[in-house]
Amino acid sequence: MSNAPAPDEQPSIEELTRQLAEAQDRIVELEKKQEPKPAPRISPSAEESSMELAPINEADVTLRRLVQRIAMILQAEKIVIMFYDPDNGELMGIPPAYGVPEERLAIFRVRATHGISGQVFRDGEPAIYHDATTDLRTQKDPFALLHVQNGITVPLVIEKRDEENRVVERSTIGVLHAFNKRFGEDFNDEDVRLLERMARNVGSIIANLQLYRKVVEEREELLQTFESLSAGLLLVSPEGRLSQLNATARTIFGESTDAVGKPYTEHLTDAGLVSLIETTMRGEEAGRLELSVVIQGLERTYQAQGALVKNEDGKSLGVVVIFTDVTEIKNMERMKGSFVAMASHELRTPLTAIKGFVSTLLMDDTFEPEERREFYMIIDQECDRLTRLINDLLNTARIESGESLKPDYKMVDVTPLLEKIIKIQDASKDRRPTHSFRLDLPAELPRIVADEDKFDQIVTNLIGNALKYSPNGGEVCVHAFIENDCLRVGVQDQGLGIPKEHLTKVFDKFHRVNNEDNRKIYGTGLGLYLVKHLVEQVHLGKIWVESEVGEGSTFWFTVPLRIDVDEAKKLND
Repeated sequence: MSNAPAPDEQPSIEELTRQLAEAQDRIVELEKKQEPKPAPRISPSAEESSMELAPINEADVTLRRLVQRIAMILQAEKIVIMFYDPDNGELMGIPPAYGVPEERLAIFRVRATHGISGQVFRDGEPAIYHDATTDLRTQKDPFALLHVQNGITVPLVIEKRDEENRVVERSTIGVLHAFNKRFGEDFNDEDVRLLERMARNVGSIIANLQLYRKVVEEREELLQTFESLSAGLLLVSPEGRLSQLNATARTIFGESTDAVGKPYTEHLTDAGLVSLIETTMRGEEAGRLELSVVIQGLERTYQAQGALVKNEDGKSLGVVVIFTDVTEIKNMERMKGSFVAMASHELRTPLTAIKGFVSTLLMDDTFEPEERREFYMIIDQECDRLTRLINDLLNTARIESGESLKPDYKMVDVTPLLEKIIKIQDASKDRRPTHSFRLDLPAELPRIVADEDKFDQIVTNLIGNALKYSPNGGEVCVHAFIENDCLRVGVQDQGLGIPKEHLTKVFDKFHRVNNEDNRKIYGTGLGLYLVKHLVEQVHLGKIWVESEVGEGSTFWFTVPLRIDVDEAKKLND
């Protein structure tokens, strides 16, 4: 396996895929027949012990059988394998054992510097003892737990050999014990030689099991990483079979895990995707591909990109295809295109009106004062409209660039502030004669910590939105009351209302509800986006809308009575 990346590095999906493919190849290799060098023939019984090892997925059974044969050949009552744990520096009993309950193995452990177990592990030389109760070398071993009388301890050594069968590396991974010779006899030197030879097979199996389990754990970790990716990912083997599909990819193609191991052409029917895989498999640049799929009734757009995965030796491990959800990006691009068109229209419309009325007044000075006043009022309205549009654009640019709208917190008396806002709106009633205004407040409202100008902007923008989407007039009511240590404010209109599918989107940048009723209503889709920022980022509050089509809307927001100024400043720095 390749070296793990440094903690501060984030491996790419291609690198993770390479690691997964290598892990799977390694597992296949380990599951093939092992071919260790057989121990020299010593006797028919010893020859049996050097049998060819089973596949790795049967190694546990093979190891158990081997331990039993060792006990039979040496006429030992108990056989125990102790494996070295470098994390705590101990030799510890591991299954399988012979003649020892597995629950006893959990407490059968000793420091690698103690006892005869530690001595054999460190020196790599076998030891034989005829009376464990009096032998000074065994005093620190936990032999009393197993009622050990006599025994043999040999090192478990792993040898790596080259093509000419020469030992190029040797390491000790633990020790192997044979305890209590049957029929009251003692172990002898021949038993020691037999146990040493059989220990080679034991060590080889244990080492391969440890490696196998480690590789499997690494593969499982990688699979969990792939499963948690929001991007779809599939891996096609060099033989053209689906090696992996993560959860997102299975959702995209409506497949289950049963597809793994099957030819990809049986499950991937899109001609463009098949071509992308084939082109990538040949090592050619395949470019990117866009796929449109319907998931749970909603159309999603995914961008597919293929990459050829190779190991460190340049061998092909297959093709990985990554599917990135670009639905929102596409929607944003469409909205930006619409916004540019709308913004151009919004700028041109008031400028055209201003230019027209100013030209009219310049060309003809015979207008009555009342007519002139009407022209001036129209020019004034269009200037206000331009100012609002430009302010919205500037504020949005500040937010997008990370330059927040710096708050100025102070104690604010809400009641007179709301009364002032309504008075200003009512003073402009000649501009909107079909609308009326009402303020619904309790007898007293406490003072709150807020940015007064931005609080004014929130309510004013919501009222402007209510007026805009109430083209047939009606009442606009501003509610305010205390609820759960928060000030709750609502702006209610009797306008067109908002379809249910748009209720969660109206605060998105550039979003506008386009239908026959409001097609001629101006706007850029930035007003509510800015209001949401002022409520949530500046005042640490919440905002939402309740609406029924044809019955009007109520935009509610809450702000805490006492803002944590330090927390608010962190959000806006």
